[in-house]
Amino acid sequence: MEYRRLGKSGLWVSAIGLGTNSFGGRADPSTAIAIIHRALDHGVTLIDTANIYTGGQSEAVIGEALKGRREQAVLATKAGLPAGDGPYRRGASRRHLTHELHQSLRRLQTDYIDLFYVHTFDEETPLEETLRTLDDFVRQGYVRYIAASNYRPHELASAVRLQEAAGWERFIGVQLSYSLLDRTPEPELLPAAREVGVGLVAYYPLAGGYLSGKYQGGQIPPGSRGERQPQFLDRISEARKAAANRVIAVAQDHGVTPAALALAWLIRRPGVASAIAGATRVEQLDENLKALDVSWTPELDAALDQISAPFLEGPPFGWYRLR
Repeated sequence: MEYRRLGKSGLWVSAIGLGTNSFGGRADPSTAIAIIHRALDHGVTLIDTANIYTGGQSEAVIGEALKGRREQAVLATKAGLPAGDGPYRRGASRRHLTHELHQSLRRLQTDYIDLFYVHTFDEETPLEETLRTLDDFVRQGYVRYIAASNYRPHELASAVRLQEAAGWERFIGVQLSYSLLDRTPEPELLPAAREVGVGLVAYYPLAGGYLSGKYQGGQIPPGSRGERQPQFLDRISEARKAAANRVIAVAQDHGVTPAALALAWLIRRPGVASAIAGATRVEQLDENLKALDVSWTPELDAALDQISAPFLEGPPFGWYRLR
């Protein structure tokens, strides 16, 4: 496994992280625990979850899986997106973030979070309130490092400038959708992140499974996100479908799986600290880890750049806001 420093910090994360939004849902608890243990055995340290994943079951499963192995993991969770109905179950206020942090600590069966994200920017809460709350979490010992998710470039830059001016704990990472089918972070977000010393953690690195080839030919595999959440398929335009098929063909020509190829491309992009790849089976995890063994050439890079260039602009594949 390869490890990288996240932003201007001393925190090292695995280049391939484990996404867990299916744990306790599409991946039952026993399968999810087996995936986590296999990931740790192969050097995956960054385990990424959130308070709302499968209604909190993802965190609960991770808490069970990490018994006796907590120190092997860089445990990341998030809060801010709606966790229920009403004004007190959402946002980046001190009240909501504090409540959700303590609920996450309980479910995860730990007394600290390695990396705590604000899951999205909250336009209705003063930024100073959010950032001071995060600083308090670190000073109180509940959180080691803080990061942002689904922030626009100017929101990220404003937050870090305010943190530095106030002497508060600063963001070390930002998490956004990024893949061969979604290069929208490149024109503005990645330059802004580099300028303020923040590393990028990529979610949807396989575009929800389209870059794994499992939806090729219009098939919807049993148990997949496409079957369980049909609205998810609306994210895939005809242009993205065609590009995914071209990536699959390139992978076949090079004797690798499309998932390994897509992840190998992503973790080579400047500014990317880690790609968070989900798995609902141990075999999927094993396939994702093959990205570390892909032989890279300038010709391969040029081919993938040409296929993915149209997705530098347009709507991102994944984008989550309160409104």
